[in-house]
Amino acid sequence: MICIPITANNMENALQDMTEASKVADVIELRLDYIQNPNLELLLKNRTKPIIATNRPVREGGKYTGSEEERISLLKQAIQMQVEYVDIEHDSVQYIKKFLSSPVNNKTKCIVSYHDFHNTPDTLTGIYQKLSQCKTDIIKIVTYANDITDNFKIYRLLQTFKTPIISFCMGDYGIISRILYKKFGSFLTFASLGKGKESAPGQINIHELLDVYQLRKQDSNTAIYGLIGNPVSHSISPAIHNTLFQAMNFHSVYIPFRVNNISAFMKEFKGIGIKGCSITIPYKESVIKYVDEIDPLAKKIGAVNTIVNQNGRLVGYNTDCAAAIKTLKNMFPVSSEDNHLKDKNIALLGAGGVARSIAFGLKEVGAKVTIINRNYLRAQSLAQDVGCAAEDLSRFQTDDMKWDILINATPVGMHPSVNETPINKNSLQAKVHVFDTIYNPLETKLLQDAKARGCKVANGLPMFLYQAAAQFSLWTGKIPPYELLEKIAYKKLFGGVTEVTHNKY
Repeated sequence: MICIPITANNMENALQDMTEASKVADVIELRLDYIQNPNLELLLKNRTKPIIATNRPVREGGKYTGSEEERISLLKQAIQMQVEYVDIEHDSVQYIKKFLSSPVNNKTKCIVSYHDFHNTPDTLTGIYQKLSQCKTDIIKIVTYANDITDNFKIYRLLQTFKTPIISFCMGDYGIISRILYKKFGSFLTFASLGKGKESAPGQINIHELLDVYQLRKQDSNTAIYGLIGNPVSHSISPAIHNTLFQAMNFHSVYIPFRVNNISAFMKEFKGIGIKGCSITIPYKESVIKYVDEIDPLAKKIGAVNTIVNQNGRLVGYNTDCAAAIKTLKNMFPVSSEDNHLKDKNIALLGAGGVARSIAFGLKEVGAKVTIINRNYLRAQSLAQDVGCAAEDLSRFQTDDMKWDILINATPVGMHPSVNETPINKNSLQAKVHVFDTIYNPLETKLLQDAKARGCKVANGLPMFLYQAAAQFSLWTGKIPPYELLEKIAYKKLFGGVTEVTHNKY
């Protein structure tokens, strides 16, 4: 079930929000501690969905500041009015336990809650066993995730005990436990009615849960795919792949995995049945040691951006390389030559996973590549692997007339740092083609500067879409139409577009 909390601070707004929430929620939580002078009778009279009555004190992350006696009294009043659920803290349940079992109550179910707003302890089993002694209807254990692996502690708890449990992690790192609540086995999940109406950190907007992550269609058999990286919040990959799964009738979901420690995360990878992943900054190289097999191209490049779980064996691929070369070829007019990039002098900024993929691809088609990086030793190392030149960023002169193409394969200029650029505007020459692998924003400061200097430019969206299509094909065996990918991307980036056109170079 999906529960939407009502966090309005007055009766008028609370009633309005209840009406809106009733259109999409299975259950509504009345956060009585948020509402000033709540009229419980009026609130319950206007309900059209089951209600959880909650009156959370400040010590448990709520807003109620009155006396404990008055707080509990309001919950008892809700029970008298036969509210469907009442949520009570584990250290206060004794105050309403007798009231719940009295002849007055023949409907209300009790949720006994435990919250940890700082971390996710290793003692979840002990906490559950302690709460189960309360002889309540539903146990609720909510903790704070400081790392994505904290979600797997919750998963193991839910898999161990099959009685009704509400359990998930708060915070940005806990988002996956909210999205995958059915897969994890939680009795319900919480979603906010809109921005600013959250009752806890990490709560997701109901429309995002329903539209992007297709929560209504998920079940225990839903195949899980995702994006491994840090950061991941800027990525439009969830919108791309989830829309494709829906449009092409795959019972799958794609979610962001914000990973701090790749080693710790990969140990849990197979445990929850993840079928495949995209890999982004900064793990395209380091993830290689955690796959069971690597595709020859990815092995040659030394960077993986796609993982496929083939019956328990993790296989690594690289779809960045072909996508980048296709994008770069489109920058030049079609000629009788098969290879438009042969003998082009290319300055490649960066020495990470994306740069590796592009460098090997360019070398393969006969381009003359120079790796440019702030860390010259990293530039030299990659150049040695590829068999090309290297140069220190501090000594690099982009106004050198030998350059045909400048490629930014670093994250400099990516959202939210949109005012940053890897090179000085004044050193750009009009004859240079500039390709920025970043797609969010579509026009980085580097590209703005390049256009102002008369350069022909290309953003990273075509490369992103080409590589995403190849990933989808590796996971499903189906090739998605590029036009659909582009339409999804523009809708996500701009909130809709009347006419979608391909990048023209």
